[in-house]
Amino acid sequence: MTTGRGGRTVRDLRRGNRSAVLQRLYFGGPMSRQELGPATGLSSGSVSNVVGELVADGLLEEAGVVDSDGGRPRTLLRVAPGSAHMIGVDVGETRVRVELFDLALTELARAELPLQPRGCYDVGPIVDHVRTGIAAVLAQAGAGTDRLLGVGVGVPGIVDREAPGGAVVHGQTIGWDAVPLEALLRATGAVPPEVPYIIDNGARTLGQAEMWFGAGRGAREAVVVLFGSGVGASLITDGSPEGGTTAGTPLEWGHLTVSVRGRRCRCGALGCLEAYTGAESLLERWSERGGGAGGAADEEEALSALLAAAVAADPVALEVLEETAEYLGAGLSDVINLFRPERILIGGWAGLLLGPHILPAVREHAARYSLRHPADRVTIDLGSLGPDAVTVGAATLPLSAFFATGGRPAPRPAQPEPPGWHTSLAVRAGSPARPA
Repeated sequence: MTTGRGGRTVRDLRRGNRSAVLQRLYFGGPMSRQELGPATGLSSGSVSNVVGELVADGLLEEAGVVDSDGGRPRTLLRVAPGSAHMIGVDVGETRVRVELFDLALTELARAELPLQPRGCYDVGPIVDHVRTGIAAVLAQAGAGTDRLLGVGVGVPGIVDREAPGGAVVHGQTIGWDAVPLEALLRATGAVPPEVPYIIDNGARTLGQAEMWFGAGRGAREAVVVLFGSGVGASLITDGSPEGGTTAGTPLEWGHLTVSVRGRRCRCGALGCLEAYTGAESLLERWSERGGGAGGAADEEEALSALLAAAVAADPVALEVLEETAEYLGAGLSDVINLFRPERILIGGWAGLLLGPHILPAVREHAARYSLRHPADRVTIDLGSLGPDAVTVGAATLPLSAFFATGGRPAPRPAQPEPPGWHTSLAVRAGSPARPA
């Protein structure tokens, strides 16, 4: 194949051109062919060729006609929402949420499967929940897997996506020690082998969703906090003002030491930020001081009871919330001093529930504990996508791959040929050879 400057082949150039057009139309709204040239930097001939290919592939469709100055009306183009589907999975603290989306990230179906008992992270039931949820959303929407770009999965912990055999999850706080999650999900047969599973840290999926579609849009440097039973964060240092591919770095921010020989964290260490700010520890501290919601069904209900007590001016509830706000602000000051982001966004079910009550105090404490210059340039707000943001972010993982490949399925790695001795043994045994 012909290779150009920089080692790029003609196929690479064509894929890059397709990707540029798809992303510009996806994040920039309907455009005419004439507008796409300046917007993407492609020649009119290249735009015409790429648009023709994408229309033939069913990925673009007409979105109306606009008048032009003294010329013929121009046809607007957009990415066809129904041309592909994505599944997003949020492995949360109390349930597994599975949602099916079209290419425009419109929700088509959802399934929520509770974890019993609360916080039980045995991998077997979780894998079964994901399998059941995938089958349920496809059945609800009457959709097949022929247009499914992939299944994105957001999980707690550190994800090694380069591990042999597929992504492996290291989730110390939930008792997952090198869990081969991708292989386990693949073994369920929930989707055909050609449909990829893309697994990543839940804070990173939340960050990508907020940067693409939410309160992070337009920022180049941001930190997005996932505040649930525990806390984590994602650092974005190369955001695009128009949205699009964003490489977030998961931060195990909840395991910064904020109190030497302090409270024991669920990771096993002493004095972690999570031991003072996660919903689980917040509720424990309330209970230790004589509060508590004994009849609560889950952490969300218990946290709502604490907030109700605070609104009623209960001194213990108010003390716990103020203490939490100060620790959270101090933890954010470390992020501010280290990374100097433009924006900090707080999401996750607990963050969104607590935010209206503690956000002013969090801002005040973050400024007090930070250096003045980086503190003066940062804004601290709540995420805007609501409790579904991790699931939406998980669905953007296969969407990112879709853009990177120019709207074509990513090639699967070739299976290695079995060694000669394996073939000989298989022939002698009268069975077909299989890869070793």
